[in-house]
Amino acid sequence: MVAVSSWGRLSQSEHQVHFLTHRHPAPVQIRETAPGLAHGMGRSYGDAALNPGGCLWNTTSLDRFISLDERTGQLACETGVLLRDIQRLMMPRGWILPVTPGTQLITVGGAIANDVHGKNHHVLGCFGDHVLRLTLLRTDGEIIECGPDLLPDWFAATVGGIGLTGVILSATIQLRRIAGPWLNTETIAYASLDQFFQQADDSEADWEHTVSWIDCCVGSQGRGLFMRGNPVEVENRAEPRDRSFGMPFVPPFSLVNRWSLRLFNAAYFNLKKRKAAPRIMHYQPFFYPLDNLLEWNRMYGPKGFFQYQCVVPRETGDDAIQAMLGDIARSGEGSFLAVLKTFGNRQPVGMLSFPQPGVTLALDFSNKAMQTAQLFARLDAIVREAGGRIYLAKDARMPRDLFEAGYPRLNEFLPYRDRGISSAMSRRLMGF
Repeated sequence: MVAVSSWGRLSQSEHQVHFLTHRHPAPVQIRETAPGLAHGMGRSYGDAALNPGGCLWNTTSLDRFISLDERTGQLACETGVLLRDIQRLMMPRGWILPVTPGTQLITVGGAIANDVHGKNHHVLGCFGDHVLRLTLLRTDGEIIECGPDLLPDWFAATVGGIGLTGVILSATIQLRRIAGPWLNTETIAYASLDQFFQQADDSEADWEHTVSWIDCCVGSQGRGLFMRGNPVEVENRAEPRDRSFGMPFVPPFSLVNRWSLRLFNAAYFNLKKRKAAPRIMHYQPFFYPLDNLLEWNRMYGPKGFFQYQCVVPRETGDDAIQAMLGDIARSGEGSFLAVLKTFGNRQPVGMLSFPQPGVTLALDFSNKAMQTAQLFARLDAIVREAGGRIYLAKDARMPRDLFEAGYPRLNEFLPYRDRGISSAMSRRLMGF
């Protein structure tokens, strides 16, 4: 048995870990060790990729590239390939992943299972929108090939299905042509939520990537920094060096608290406001601002942290976001990296995919037991009343009734569940 935790480091649970070394013998390995759950880089914040007391099938050794059509940009690879490695290999060839989340240190299988989104949802949707085919292994040995036009119901259940329909062995992804690794970017300070929404609406037509950092300490006022970017061709410009460093230890207490939070947020806002100007940026610091700080999750101390990410419809979003920010500020909790972003007016591929037309708010919270639970109960009530939902990839404690209300396609999804797969999340929210 091996102790495994999620990215939120809320617990260390014992698991039997089996490494899948090749996709061809995987059916035998899985059939002999089921029930279990696929597990990649462990970047899910909550319990979606945990199976305490049971089996995990580690997919990180399934990391082979299978084929690339350099004319069309169709890439076939195994499930354990990292998004980072795709970007590094394909960028010099003039291709890039159309959609990536805030870290590139996740597997292709994890990106599909959580149907991740990025800063360009209003233009290109989610990761699953660019998957052409996937190979799904059921625990009874059945192998299912599916895609948007091949067994589309199986495809819709698996994309965003948090690993519960089977083990994804491989996928074919449609890459996107790119002139180079550079972006033309702007940072604009705003002083209210009304200004944020105005910037988001004004930027949607002309800017591919939009996102906002928001100061969670100032309450419903909602000041922040709106960032937007477009790909741009730049010649003879040196790419930045890899300057990654890590958090070397777990401190005895959380370094994120009401005192450090207020000081950092005020300093960060004022510094960026003074320096706000158009600039050319490499894609890595723009897309993945935390990837250079390895093991940054340790800064929350031995008790770990939660991430709370929700989306609420636009028609109720202004009031809901204002109310949530007010509750968060009054609690004195929150995080340095608080993200506010609008989603485009498009529906996702997956039955359990998170994005919907509206606005999403994401913050980290130090684990303070009852105090944190009470704050989340207030935030849950706001999300429930607004008709929103919580992101499964980030969740570790959502009430079952909020899950069922937020994911109306749940009953459509359930017939595709693989009974040989179970997770802490599926037991908590679905009963098995």
